[in-house]
Amino acid sequence: MAGNSDPLSPRAKLAVTAGKAVAAASRAAGRGSGSVIGGRVALKLDPDLLARLAQNLDVILVSATNGKTTTTRLIAEALRAAGPVVSNALGANMPAGITSALAGSSDARYGVIEVDEKYLAGVARDTAPKCIALLNLSRDQLDRAAETRMLAENWREGLAGSKSVVVANCDDPLVVWAASSSPNVIWVAAGQMWKDDAWSCPSCGGVMQRPGDDWYCGECGFRRPTPSWALSGDHVLDPHGSAWPIHLQLPGRANKANAASSAAVAAVFGVPPQVALERMYQVQAVAGRYDVVQFQGRDLRLLLAKNPAGWLETFSLIDPPPAPVILSVNARSADGTDTSWLWDVDYTRLTGHPICVVGDRRLDLAVRLEVADQHFQVYENLDQAVAACPPGRIEVIANYTAFQDLRRRVGN
Repeated sequence: MAGNSDPLSPRAKLAVTAGKAVAAASRAAGRGSGSVIGGRVALKLDPDLLARLAQNLDVILVSATNGKTTTTRLIAEALRAAGPVVSNALGANMPAGITSALAGSSDARYGVIEVDEKYLAGVARDTAPKCIALLNLSRDQLDRAAETRMLAENWREGLAGSKSVVVANCDDPLVVWAASSSPNVIWVAAGQMWKDDAWSCPSCGGVMQRPGDDWYCGECGFRRPTPSWALSGDHVLDPHGSAWPIHLQLPGRANKANAASSAAVAAVFGVPPQVALERMYQVQAVAGRYDVVQFQGRDLRLLLAKNPAGWLETFSLIDPPPAPVILSVNARSADGTDTSWLWDVDYTRLTGHPICVVGDRRLDLAVRLEVADQHFQVYENLDQAVAACPPGRIEVIANYTAFQDLRRRVGN
């Protein structure tokens, strides 16, 4: 492994410089952060640049369908107790965005990197990570992402014989199947609220039995491994049986689960649970998620939910009725253009809430809410929906590009 004194090759330096220049030009033109286009240019000039940038770092990869951006941020905060960290904190999680993030820091010791599920195996091959955190797998972007079983198979093949320490959620059968090919796994009982993608055994296709919090396949014997870390209410249980309190400013059970996995990752690098969890308290919002913003005399809490599992978790943390809820759904390329997933979401959990519907695909959502026997109104835009709500707090739940639209409108 190269030492920190090893400079980048002239070609790599040129690639980094060019990538930064293109990113700066993109920002100046008002086209976002520029990290993706900058990374693409850099990788064109030096296809091995990601591997070169990673060689002096202890790399931690984080992948999942839901929660990877937040968990990446929590791990980064925890590891700052042990040294400087570079991270793709804004969620640009494919090779170009990851390359841009790593090119932005020359003195970091740790690289904490969120990775899109489809790219995990390739990024792991390039970056030789010390640790990989696998949180969950569920249906998402039906027109782009492979069926979940195929994604799990891709992970399993990519991790086979890996030297990385894999920190994996033992409550998700697809994650367990994927991680089981790796020789060094730390199991975390992080929970699984959404179970509809894991009723058949990923190993043999048999029907999964799910007594209580346990699961196993009655046909081939594939079963839930025994965890060494666990989320237990408001505490993380470590491998010694000690319970450490979780104090987060982020809401909901899912974020406590993210904190439990993050504490297990931090421990791999010698950061004790108490220190790791205390540092996680600093995180108030992640790329705008969970922010409360003032808009038209109301307090809007911005919540991102991109797929059925995410919507289910989000419904569990909103204020009780009669708190108004604004739902916004788009179906642009970054969201996935197939909206049939709306039919997988249990909207009866919103009974009692006044519901306002906006977004490009508001009529698709309106049909789904009609069938779920919910009371709602459709509005042309956010301004009209907010104006129809009483003063006070409004819960705003949006999928990916709808969330970005909302942030721009409210100046967040």
